[in-house]
Amino acid sequence: MSMNVGSPDGEEDAMNSAINTTPLVDIMLVLLIIFLITTPVITQSAKLSLPKETNVPTQTKPENILLAVTKDGDVFWGTKRMPDIEALVADLKKESVKEPQPEVHIRGDEEARYESVGRLVVACQRAGIQKVGFITEPPPKN
Repeated sequence: MSMNVGSPDGEEDAMNSAINTTPLVDIMLVLLIIFLITTPVITQSAKLSLPKETNVPTQTKPENILLAVTKDGDVFWGTKRMPDIEALVADLKKESVKEPQPEVHIRGDEEARYESVGRLVVACQRAGIQKVGFITEPPPKN
């Protein structure tokens, strides 16, 4: 008993040489879905306008107030050492009522604690000073 499994006219079917792209399409669709889901999560953030770095030379005016903080946390108004923050706030309040209000420039030692500089900023805020700036040195050119 025999059975003929070939084509009815006797020709053999040619080998199918086409590449099966179904798995490739499946993988690409999965990747597309992953990117569509994760991209909004990555870019979601509050809209901010970040500051741009500028190197502006200091315009020294005689009415500007120069405060300095040493690495030990001592505060100087020009060359005069301030005994405490309350005395500094009292002196700054006298200056804050002047018209135009002077700017406060803070110079902090490289090894000073952030807390010491932060106290000066809070003292300026308590006294009602509107403009506070920080004096730094430019980085060395190599």
